[in-house]
Amino acid sequence: MSVVVVSAGLSVPSSTRLLGERLAAAATGQAPADVRVIELRDLAVDIAHNFTSGFPAPALAEAMDAVAGADGLIVVTPVFSASYSGLFKSFFDVLGVRDREALAGKPVLIAATGGTPRHSLVLDHALRPLFAHLRAVVVPTGVYAASQDWGDKGLDARIERAAGELAALTGALSTASDGADAVTGGGADAGTGRGAIGVTRGGAVGDKFDARNVVPFEEQLAALRSTG
Repeated sequence: MSVVVVSAGLSVPSSTRLLGERLAAAATGQAPADVRVIELRDLAVDIAHNFTSGFPAPALAEAMDAVAGADGLIVVTPVFSASYSGLFKSFFDVLGVRDREALAGKPVLIAATGGTPRHSLVLDHALRPLFAHLRAVVVPTGVYAASQDWGDKGLDARIERAAGELAALTGALSTASDGADAVTGGGADAGTGRGAIGVTRGGAVGDKFDARNVVPFEEQLAALRSTG
């Protein structure tokens, strides 16, 4: 499997990048993998220019392609003002504008670093809603590392648990996608995992469910009004 780590750390060396690398090593330790780390600090100017011009520079475009093409994603941000950093959010903003489906169905492990344990809720009040909005599949365990957590066995345990969940989810989705492609014979959805779920207007195929194709309530209500 291929794993991409997106790190929004600003310093060198960066505890944010270190956490991402430890998560990637734990997730891929038992299986062959291609791991790439994307440092957003190196793309900050390109991201700002993308907002004003609407076009990504080659380095930014290549990074976004790597994220969209990865089997699994590990995202790590430092905590700024009790939330993710502006650089972190800006990258996923331009990615979403470029390709709204870039993270749909993709396994994502969320993580953050901060100076105090009191910011640990950033995982659930900021990062998890963001990636749910982008229709990623966020693993149950997020990892937060405060300054005093480094070297603590509790952090090691959280890293192992979250990384194991990412590896298991990535493997399960890959297997399901391969099985669906074999049944459907490939096609436009081959290798994307969509065939494993099925695409239909309404969201359900037998006992399978695809949240990407649920009919919005407003449309259902309008249909009822037109027939009533």
